Amino acid sequence: MPVFSATKIKRMQNWRVILYGKPGIGKTSTVRFLKGKTLVLPLDNSHRSIAQLPNVDVWRDPKFKDGDDMAFDRIRPIESINSFIEELGSLSNYDNLFIDNITSLEKDWFVEKGRQSKNGISNEIQDYSQWTNYFARLMTTIYMTKNVNIVTTAWEYQAPFTTETGQNFNRYEPEIRSNVRDGLLGLADVVGRMVINPNTHGRGVILEGNDGVFAKNRLDDRKSTPIEKLFMFGGEKNVSTSSVSKDTGKPSKASTKKG
Repeated sequence: MPVFSATKIKRMQNWRVILYGKPGIGKTSTVRFLKGKTLVLPLDNSHRSIAQLPNVDVWRDPKFKDGDDMAFDRIRPIESINSFIEELGSLSNYDNLFIDNITSLEKDWFVEKGRQSKNGISNEIQDYSQWTNYFARLMTTIYMTKNVNIVTTAWEYQAPFTTETGQNFNRYEPEIRSNVRDGLLGLADVVGRMVINPNTHGRGVILEGNDGVFAKNRLDDRKSTPIEKLFMFGGEKNVSTSSVSKDTGKPSKASTKKG
């Protein structure tokens, strides 16, 4: 029988992390806390926030040159992302891949498809099923890359959520369409919501999910962590942090009601 011992699984290597939060909260800047050499795929062209960082390279679409404001072609995102996929073999030179951010990619993809529609604006019904298949193939291809850690960022939004007991909440989740979101979250080892403590102004990440926040952590036992310690997997079992407010992970009271 073709099996191998679970003792050979390297839990802390080649991990997949999804980090989501409000626009402008500092998700892109977390690249500075990664160890080793990192390649950034700037899907929303927000790479200026990591200027002058050592050991960080920014992938650039071959059509752009030095001095151009853009690195990723948001007008033709399908063409641009295909160019990146063709160069996945070059990731052997990097310890980390930082994909920033998939919410932007989804929005730009639908805009491009809208321009290709009959009226040149609106999306057609088949676009939505095409996105489901396209995104699944894209992210699976990237996530199957060997010997590299992958961080994927996204914006957040509040989605209606019903518990097994029939209670209704608004739950914080990564902002991508639900029919592709669940598959992506299943591929990740860690999903964390980045927040700012209103009292200390420190940045932290929620790593334990509840009715109000989608999060998970299958790499260690931490429930929350300061942002600068997010990628220190396997350290302390639970890192307490003043960065995360006690109320941050609670469901939205305004939307809570019994079913």
